[in-house]
Amino acid sequence: MQPFELPDFYMPYPARLNPHVDSARAHTRIWAEDMGFFEPQEGHHIWDEDDLERHDYGLLCAYTHPDCDSAELSLITDWYVWVFYFDDHFLELFKRTRDTEGARTYLEHLRDFMPLAGGPMPEPTNPVERGLADLWVRTVPAMPMDWRQRFVATTTALLEESRWELTNITEGRIANPIEYIEMRRKVGGAPWSANLVEHAVGAAIPAALAATRPLEVLRDTFSDAVHLRNDIFSYEREVRQEGENANGILVVERFFGYETQRAAEVVNDLLTSRLQQFEHTALTELPMLFAEYAVAPQDQAAVAAYAKGLQDWQSGGHEWHMRSSRYMNKGGSAASDPLPRLFKPVGLGSSAVYLFAPTQALGPGRAKSFLRPRFEDVGPTKLPDFYLPYQLQLSPHLDTARENLMAWGKQMGFHGPVPELGGRALWRPVDLEEFDFALCSAGLDPDATPAELDLSASWLAWGTYVDDYYPQVFGQRKDIVAAKLQGKRFSAFMPLEAEVVPPATNGMERGLADLWHRTTAILDDEQKREFRRAVVAFLESCEWEVANDIANRIPDPVDYVEMRRRTFGSDLTMALSRFSHGHLVPPDVYRTQTVLDLEHTASDYATMVNDLFSYQKETQYEGDFHNAVRVMQNFFDCGSEEGVAIVNDLLTARMQQFERIVGSELPALYEEYELGQDVRDSLDRRAVELQDWMAGIVNWHQSCGRYKEAQLEDRYRPSAPPEAVAAEQVPAPSPAPCFTRPTGLGTGAARLDGLHRSLVDMSHTVSP
Repeated sequence: MQPFELPDFYMPYPARLNPHVDSARAHTRIWAEDMGFFEPQEGHHIWDEDDLERHDYGLLCAYTHPDCDSAELSLITDWYVWVFYFDDHFLELFKRTRDTEGARTYLEHLRDFMPLAGGPMPEPTNPVERGLADLWVRTVPAMPMDWRQRFVATTTALLEESRWELTNITEGRIANPIEYIEMRRKVGGAPWSANLVEHAVGAAIPAALAATRPLEVLRDTFSDAVHLRNDIFSYEREVRQEGENANGILVVERFFGYETQRAAEVVNDLLTSRLQQFEHTALTELPMLFAEYAVAPQDQAAVAAYAKGLQDWQSGGHEWHMRSSRYMNKGGSAASDPLPRLFKPVGLGSSAVYLFAPTQALGPGRAKSFLRPRFEDVGPTKLPDFYLPYQLQLSPHLDTARENLMAWGKQMGFHGPVPELGGRALWRPVDLEEFDFALCSAGLDPDATPAELDLSASWLAWGTYVDDYYPQVFGQRKDIVAAKLQGKRFSAFMPLEAEVVPPATNGMERGLADLWHRTTAILDDEQKREFRRAVVAFLESCEWEVANDIANRIPDPVDYVEMRRRTFGSDLTMALSRFSHGHLVPPDVYRTQTVLDLEHTASDYATMVNDLFSYQKETQYEGDFHNAVRVMQNFFDCGSEEGVAIVNDLLTARMQQFERIVGSELPALYEEYELGQDVRDSLDRRAVELQDWMAGIVNWHQSCGRYKEAQLEDRYRPSAPPEAVAAEQVPAPSPAPCFTRPTGLGTGAARLDGLHRSLVDMSHTVSP
């Protein structure tokens, strides 16, 4: 008996089958035998020919790559046979035996079979190495070096992060939801699949675009949807039969305390949300990217072919899961009734046709992110008891820093009239005094010198001023172009060389010019570039918020958590503190998952603390959707109390993960990389800095006047009551405006289908 009924899946476009499916099956059967996949491995049975036949990876690849020729389909199928064989090989030899040391040696040796520029390889010692060596030389010569580097990175992550799964199995540990989504991308290998899509469609993403937000979101939403779908279909096999614990349904069961059926439905809701985020990005962010970067037509065509290839993979992967004997796939109304799928309009974005369809999968869930009222009278938030195992320390230079910050804010013009606000000031002097950023800095870095404390407080004030300015000016005017132009101007105030800085036209530019000069005077060239990237990431995240404001859109929960690190300025403030000891730590160590997790867990804790304190301010007084409580309310369709409880559970889980990293994962990292004592001391000091950082942030929120109701009434009521602002500037959305909003989901089914046809036409200009 199945552990749950399959939910109704969201899939607005049907799968197509490559006509070369039979030749791919025949080819890969011979190839797998030649590689030794059917031979016992160290006494373990991995596969035999019947296993390969039943799993039918030829069918998988024929569905996920419907347009490539016979030779390409055979190559892609061999890759998937190899990766699934690796997964089962690793399970039998290392996961079941809990052999962590053997797993490390095994995985490290696989790197030698992926030389970027070709060259000799060692002699393979097992079928996994033999298959990788063969596939590598058949694949990489056709692709540019940038693609090879990305493919090596995703293949390495796919292989090595299997150790994360093994460690959790050994310890009986189940990840928290945020950790799970991030790590599943690597363990599950869908980013690796996305790279192979580029090869299959014959269109490598231009190097200048690969790291931009729209392309990253397409890859990540594709990956999350692939993995969450697989979690639903593979729950019975992985959790009930194999003892795996890297499964989204199991994560939801344990974290939220849900029954299996309810957990499966939540995972399916998140799968749906990620697919719709993919469509939103393709329809709204790609065109803006092309315009902003003046992308050449052939590169636009390559991106279009890639996006279409990812879409084909989604629909084909779903169809294969419904057919493969590897998975639980009996039942479910979507599976049992093929007629609706036969008569659906198809294509990227065509799901907007079903915006108000009556079914659960295609109706309310599609529209709810756009229909929530911006302003809600929620009253003061009943705050939970925060889990904070670290003690607050404050700088002795606090009082002086407060005085200096008030003078600096006046000098930069933070209290001056803003023409776009009708001549009124964005901040009054009393506002800057009540915000008390010097108190925050005094807790973030209690050991700072007076000059360092002044600099930190000034950066916090500047970042918060920008964060307030963008929604009140660009968001209210629905002017994303002006927001992007302002972002471009900011770049001129962060010179890397001796460029002439233009005259400042507002307090934000004046403040950035001053801060950049004071900050970078002691930084080397690489540190300047790193810090500039952090500031730019913060500014681009402000543009992302404006775009959501224009679309009247509550963000997808995964996208929100990941972008919140940028909107909070975490990268900016953390980059500042790294410079004091960054040279001691090798770059490859700083890029490890352990160090990334250390910083991400601290950042997520801080951002969710902020969202709990700012919930009333943002919901009742500002009409801002960018708040974790609102995001969780929208996703779980729950009230504010439950939303607050969910956010508190998440931030608690992230703090507990932070403790785990400090207590066990950092020491393991030291041993694995054989780090010297100076490097170990530097990373230990980094962990302590982050502990101070989190304690200082909690204390500041509890003490400052930015979020207290009395100050909110004084700050917002004199200009206009929220009800008037809501009625005058942000009308309550109705289905028709939401459906026809030019910058939202599209202007109707015909326009969306036309856009999809354009993407398809563009993709066809690229040689397969």
